Amino acid sequence: MALSKDRGITMNDGNKIPILGFGTYTPDTVPKSKCEEATKIAIEFGFRLIDSAYVYQTEEHVGRAVRAKIADGTIKREDIFYTGKLWCTFHRPELVRKCLEESLKKLQFDYMDLFLIHHPYSMKPGPDLFPMGEDKKLIIDNVDLHQTWEAMEACKDAGLVRSIGVSNFTRKHLELILNKPGLKYKPVINQVECHPYRNQSKLLAFCKSNDIILEGYCVLGSQRDPKCGKTSGLKLLKEGIELWKAFTFQLSEEDMKSIDGLHKNMSYLKWDVYANHPQYYPPDVE
Repeated sequence: MALSKDRGITMNDGNKIPILGFGTYTPDTVPKSKCEEATKIAIEFGFRLIDSAYVYQTEEHVGRAVRAKIADGTIKREDIFYTGKLWCTFHRPELVRKCLEESLKKLQFDYMDLFLIHHPYSMKPGPDLFPMGEDKKLIIDNVDLHQTWEAMEACKDAGLVRSIGVSNFTRKHLELILNKPGLKYKPVINQVECHPYRNQSKLLAFCKSNDIILEGYCVLGSQRDPKCGKTSGLKLLKEGIELWKAFTFQLSEEDMKSIDGLHKNMSYLKWDVYANHPQYYPPDVE
């Protein structure tokens, strides 16, 4: 997992992922169409890793943005590293490819660069993204993650995705996959919430020991709350400038220890599924 001169990291399957990415989650208070505008600005600024998911319901807008920047000559498809995610209602092995193909159709892409299992828990299949029972709790589905992973491997073999990984997995979930009999491809990445208040140090050490990249989201906090009254475009540009400045200096060991001291095991996100179903544990609890 060496950092290359073009600011990319080689994953355990030999494919390379850019070190900085642009996430396309859009809260319900913001029109989904804003995602298209923001993604275009991100590409113009230089972001090449675009991260989305089936559950975000922004894939059509992301696809339009990427195709528009291809059409105007800014990029080629191969310049973009696109990450998509398998939603929890598609964990049954016969549904995995269906979810992927629906996403590809919305994006109008031939393939994804990276496809992740979005969460380790499974939910009842059907049209509802968050199926609720009469008790107002999520309806959990009993699916063997080994079978889900085998279906992910089949998608890679079919050429629909180039790399496969996971998101929000704990060490125990990762061990479940890594110890699967007949494992063909191990996860290249585990994408989790990671920032100074939730540093994921134990999970990071485990991932490193197994040649799995720990990819952080919410690294600058969450954008789910209004900030400064500025437009999304201006905030994106400012954030991008600060991110690129991160490559111009190195932190000392003392600096790193100081940052580690901020850890509070605090999450910016609400994991209601864990409160409703205690058998599923939050993403960095071991």
